[in-house]
Amino acid sequence: MNADPADQRKLLDLADLDARIHRDEHVKGNPPQAAKVRELIAQRSTLSQELGDRANVRDDLKAELARVESDVAVVDARVKRDSERLAASTNGKQAQGFEAELASLARRKSDLEDAEIALMEQLEAADAAVAEQEALIADTNAQGAELSAEAKRVVAEATDRLDAARRDRDAVAGAIPADLLGLYERLAARGNGAGLLRAGACEACRMVLPPSDLATVRRAQTDEVVFCPECGAILVRTEESR
Repeated sequence: MNADPADQRKLLDLADLDARIHRDEHVKGNPPQAAKVRELIAQRSTLSQELGDRANVRDDLKAELARVESDVAVVDARVKRDSERLAASTNGKQAQGFEAELASLARRKSDLEDAEIALMEQLEAADAAVAEQEALIADTNAQGAELSAEAKRVVAEATDRLDAARRDRDAVAGAIPADLLGLYERLAARGNGAGLLRAGACEACRMVLPPSDLATVRRAQTDEVVFCPECGAILVRTEESR
C-alpha cells in the first residue's frame, strides 16, 4: 500500500491518542486507589469480626457481673433478715444458729465482693479493648472514605481527558484516508498500530531493527507503507528517521 507521507505521520498522532485513551480507560475502570480501598474493606471485615469477639467477651463479663451483684443483693437481704431475727430471738440455741448463718453469709459476701472487683477490672479492660477496636475501624473507615473521594476525583479527571481525547481522535481519524485508517485499525486491534522510526528503532515496540531490515526500510519509497519486522506496526518515517 502507498500513502502520502503526511497522512502516514497523522498515524503517530492517532497512535498517541489511542495510547492516552487506553491509559485513561484503565484509570477510569481501575483507579490507582482501588486496590488500597479493596484492602481496607477486607481489613475492616477482619477488624469488625474481632470487634464482635471483643464485644461478646465484654457482654459476658457484664452478665457475670450482674449475676454476682444480684447474688450480693440476695446475701444482703438474708443478712438483714437474719440480723432482725437474731435481735428478736430469745432462744439461745436458735440465736447461735442465726449467728453461724450470719458468719457464713459474711464469708459468702466477701467472696462475692472479691469476684465483683475482679470482674470490674476485667470489664474495664474489655471496654478498653472494644474502644481500641472501634478506633481502628473508625480510622480504617476514614482512610477508605478519603481514598474513595480521591478515586472519584481521579475517575472524573480521566473521564474528562477521555472525552477530549476521543474528540481529538475523531478529528484526526477523519483526516486520514479510509484505506490507511482501516489498515491502522486492524493492526491496532492486534497490538501496535503505528510507530515512529527513530535512531534505527521502532518506537511502537522499542525494538532496534536489524541492519538488513533497516536498510530495506530506508530503501523504500517515501509514500510506501512499511512495517516493523518485530511488532508489525506501520513504521512512520520522518526527518527524525534518517
